[in-house]
Amino acid sequence: MSDTRISMRKLREILRMRFDHQLSIRKISRSVRVSVGTVSNYIQAFQNSTLEWPLPDNCSETVLIQTLFPEAPLPSRKGLIDPEWGELHQSLKRKGVTKQLLWEEYCQAHTLNAYSYAQFCHRYNQWRGCQKRSMRQHHKAGEKLFVDYAGPTVPIVNPDTGEITHKAQIFVAVMGASNYTYAEATLSQKSEDWLGSHVRAFEFLGGLPEVIVPDNLKSGVTQACRYEPDLNPAYQHLANHYQVAVIPARPYKPKDKAKAEAGVQLVERWILAKLRHDTFFTLAELNSQIRELLTELNLKPFQQLPGSRRSTFEQLDEPALRPLPKQAFVFAEFGKARVNIDYHIGWKGHYYSVPHQLVKQDVDVQVTEHCVTLYCKGKTVATHARKFRTGFTTLGVHMPERHRKHQEWSPERLLEWAKDLGPDVHWVTQYLLTSREHPEQAYRSCLGLLNLKRDFGAERLNNACAHARQIKGYRLKNIRAILTSGKDLQVTEAEAEQTTLPLHEHHENVRGATSYQ
Repeated sequence: MSDTRISMRKLREILRMRFDHQLSIRKISRSVRVSVGTVSNYIQAFQNSTLEWPLPDNCSETVLIQTLFPEAPLPSRKGLIDPEWGELHQSLKRKGVTKQLLWEEYCQAHTLNAYSYAQFCHRYNQWRGCQKRSMRQHHKAGEKLFVDYAGPTVPIVNPDTGEITHKAQIFVAVMGASNYTYAEATLSQKSEDWLGSHVRAFEFLGGLPEVIVPDNLKSGVTQACRYEPDLNPAYQHLANHYQVAVIPARPYKPKDKAKAEAGVQLVERWILAKLRHDTFFTLAELNSQIRELLTELNLKPFQQLPGSRRSTFEQLDEPALRPLPKQAFVFAEFGKARVNIDYHIGWKGHYYSVPHQLVKQDVDVQVTEHCVTLYCKGKTVATHARKFRTGFTTLGVHMPERHRKHQEWSPERLLEWAKDLGPDVHWVTQYLLTSREHPEQAYRSCLGLLNLKRDFGAERLNNACAHARQIKGYRLKNIRAILTSGKDLQVTEAEAEQTTLPLHEHHENVRGATSYQ
């Protein structure tokens, strides 16, 4: 367009004669006394713009010119010099930078041709009003990271059968001030993949923002609400570890996460669209291709602002990000459990003890790959090493006093006690312990057997166990019956008579050696 602009009145007249009366360009040129080329340029620019005739009453000259010719600078007044509004807009995103400061720097550079502060702010607001809607949101450097999933998925194919095994989800994260974008593929949108994508996004950025703005998906928000949304406990655990605030977008308010929406659109156009003809057999192969195209996307120059996403990130966001913590984030599962009457709670087939005073109370469960931590009313009540097999993990301090004393018994201790009472008592005790599926099930029987010594003595008890072995009556009630009836004494007397009988004494029933000569 020519540097000499026509007045707003003539421009409206050109548009009126063209669209209301359908006059030719030459007739319009003769009527308003403007060259044919200028009339043609204005009409062509209007037809290519988003404006419609008739123009609204509040359409100013500045808005109209900037809409028709976005590359044209704002009309200067009285020979005054305009600053580079795009660079000024980017500078305002830095922490501590104000329009007053930028105006003072502008005045120092253009002492004789500078606008007053009021005109400076007015013309900046005019310029900003001519930009796209997304530019109207003001984001501070390093403040917000917008996260979301793209709608399209990418199939992962089995190389042997050709079947689709997974539909990879595309995670997208965008910095608010610089539009610096991160993207990756995961197998699902489950909590573990969702949190893992956040961790890798932070590593990609090399630091931490102050706020994360997610959508209301279940992996992030358990109860969506306009005012007080409830975060998923695992997501809150990540926020606490990295010391970031999570502010979910309001339900059905996509403008709250406009950066994420725009980032998803860019990823779909410049990454997923380019990969639509490729076949991927592994997730790693897909992510490798995404990383290459992501680098190109972040280096692509802006259309209306100076620089690229990468250069703007290095200038604005990167210096403002907080450093990553030294300790890596550990994924944890969360749940609730009710303490059973045996003061244990169950998690995936294994049972972990808690203090017996918490029986029938609800506790919170936090489970990592190596540890199970139990909380009651916000306080830690138990910590166990995680077990992946069925069974019980019990700490003695969690047991009642009487249970603890019982727990102190072991098969080895019982066998040592039985050995002192006699070999037959030892044999019967060992039989009782090995005949049950779990040795603990025989503890009571063994204790009942060994305690018979108090009433009958060790010798009689050993003899009773010997008799029980002969008749194969190994139960405690059988041995008690032998002792109560005195059968152990009868067996002892008979054995004594047999051992004291003289083999060579004369007796009518003993014939002697001479009888066999």
